[in-house]
Amino acid sequence: MSSRNVEVSVEICRQDAILPKYANPGDSGMDVYAAEDVEIKPGETVIIPTGLKLAIPDGYEIQVRPRSGVSFKTPLRLSNSPGTIDSGYRDELGIIMTNTSESNSDADKVLPLDSKGNQKGTYGIKKGDRVAQIVLQEVPRIIFKVVDSVAELGNDRGGGFGSTGVR
Repeated sequence: MSSRNVEVSVEICRQDAILPKYANPGDSGMDVYAAEDVEIKPGETVIIPTGLKLAIPDGYEIQVRPRSGVSFKTPLRLSNSPGTIDSGYRDELGIIMTNTSESNSDADKVLPLDSKGNQKGTYGIKKGDRVAQIVLQEVPRIIFKVVDSVAELGNDRGGGFGSTGVR
């Protein structure tokens, strides 16, 4: 199976910004790096600048997704995951991150992004930290067709919102 490459133009808009990179061959997501130091206090939501402006081709989007290690090892979450960067957006790519800690166990301590054990408290994102990943997706356009009833179309699986249970 061959892969298809799609060119996305990028403008570096902050000094020393790092271009996104694939960590391993075959990865679908590219790691995205913080372009400046940011502290995130418990309960706070911030935008982490990346120093990059993108020109995504028409017919595509870039999805911003969490890095699994950050989600597993810290209370930091991407607030709008997956985030969508539309092809017409030309401002700086920012990563919206929330610290879901309810309180600071040690108010004077700032925890690094590579903390282990999902510690609660204020987190310090350092310039150059990998904070999220991006995935390029092709986006077909929807054309709605109004019908009298959808009940006779396709297969009705008979429910939703947990209708299949948990086992």
